[in-house]
Amino acid sequence: MHGAPLYIAETCPSQIRGTLISLKELAIVLGILLGYFVGSYEIDVIGGWRYMFGFSAPIALLMGFGMWTLPPSPRWLLLRAIQGKGPLQEYKENAIGALSKLRGRPAGDKVSEKQIEDTIISLKTAYTDEEAEGNFLEVLQGPSLKAFTIGGGLVLFQQITGQPSVLYYAGSILQSAGFSAAADAARVSVVIGIFKSLMTAVAVLKADDLGRRPLLIGGVSGIALSLFLLSAYYKFLGSYPFVAVSALLLYVGCYQISFGPISWLMVSEIFPLRTRGKGISLAVLTNFGSNAIVTFAFSPLKELLGAENLFLLFGVIALLSLVFVVTSVPETKGLTLEEIESKILK
Repeated sequence: MHGAPLYIAETCPSQIRGTLISLKELAIVLGILLGYFVGSYEIDVIGGWRYMFGFSAPIALLMGFGMWTLPPSPRWLLLRAIQGKGPLQEYKENAIGALSKLRGRPAGDKVSEKQIEDTIISLKTAYTDEEAEGNFLEVLQGPSLKAFTIGGGLVLFQQITGQPSVLYYAGSILQSAGFSAAADAARVSVVIGIFKSLMTAVAVLKADDLGRRPLLIGGVSGIALSLFLLSAYYKFLGSYPFVAVSALLLYVGCYQISFGPISWLMVSEIFPLRTRGKGISLAVLTNFGSNAIVTFAFSPLKELLGAENLFLLFGVIALLSLVFVVTSVPETKGLTLEEIESKILK
């Protein structure tokens, strides 16, 4: 969650950055779909949940071995040189080799050398040796604070609009909607998983075409509508189970073209280079901390408020998140990481 978007953002061309980071989200969603599928198939087996974990082990091993073949981030190597962590010429040569490998070019080609020279110039312009390495406190100051407000705000609203509750409790929502058998609910979860994958593919295809803001604004608007529909279902539309299923599909679809991939895309590209690692760390902490709170608070709040009022509350929060996106989240489509820092943050 931390290393993947950071690495992708630093190593890929700016014009396809949105597509590649959204592909990470698609891979996660496909993993969830595999879990749903195995869970549905093993629903009547005692301890069948173990197969869901077992099936993912060889994929994790493949990922682990594959990581050994990847070069370091050229930007990270150059930042180390600017920070005085080693000789500039050595880090520069390593960065040229890493970029050549990442772009599939011959080792030490002239195009990669020119790009590395340009990056060195922009880094030297942006940072002095004394200030080249940021700390955690700096994430809460100046341009980094602006970046954390944008990135941290997105991953916070991603969770407190009810995402853990709606997805974790999809089975029980579906059972209450008339899919009474656990096996029925599990099979519908597979359908939802397929739908998640298709909608994430839309985000992958459109993140660098439409841009970040249109996907966020459209998707969050749909999330708010779906939450109000779920509230209405529990309040006075209980005899229409298709309303619950439709609202679930609307929520999932809108989430997967907005908060799902775009939040992590913005987090990976919005922080200044010198505080990017620490900034993303704090954003991940914000994400999982709020995820845990919403997950553990869902059942007590459902008992206290009732499902209709709880989803109404999530809907109001979704409207607030829409206001936040419209007023605070910039468009970063097509900008290099250095341009985002100079044009948006400063």
